[in-house]
Amino acid sequence: MLEALFGIWHRIAGKVGGFTKPARRAWARAYWTSLVRLRAAEAGPGLRVNGRTQMPGRTVRIGANCHFNGMTVHGDGGVTFGDNFHSGRGCKIITVNHRWEGATALPYDSEVVRKPVTIGENVWFGDDVLVLPGASIGEGAIIAAGAVVAGRIEPLTVAGGNPARPIKQRDPKHYERLKLEGRYH
Repeated sequence: MLEALFGIWHRIAGKVGGFTKPARRAWARAYWTSLVRLRAAEAGPGLRVNGRTQMPGRTVRIGANCHFNGMTVHGDGGVTFGDNFHSGRGCKIITVNHRWEGATALPYDSEVVRKPVTIGENVWFGDDVLVLPGASIGEGAIIAAGAVVAGRIEPLTVAGGNPARPIKQRDPKHYERLKLEGRYH
């Protein structure tokens, strides 16, 4: 019911004159942040949702200081976002797939296979990243725009491509220094 009320207010606020562009942006941020907080199983302090973000109910856990700029989570397999996660626009995470291996029909049967996705602390996604079921992304990783993550990305790795592969490594000493100083964006 609350989601329906937010939706009605969002449509009205977008059409009524007198709202400045910064006021509309602030309202939209509050709207999307509230919706994500409502749907998540858990959401830490400092959550900021700047664009259309859709998540299934009660299967997503969000750490502190996470920023979404447009994210869609498909399926109820579960996602865990570590603290200080940041995403670009148009990112998608898929947590379910049809069973094709050992299926009773072709190309797949009606059984759904759920595989949770885990994203470590201080991870940054560029625009249009796609994460497939069962993926694991280590602490401090950076995933380049347009990458398709299938499998494991090691901590402090900058990865890109389809499938995502290591491009380079972050400097561990510099990373740890910033972390010890509590310097988070």
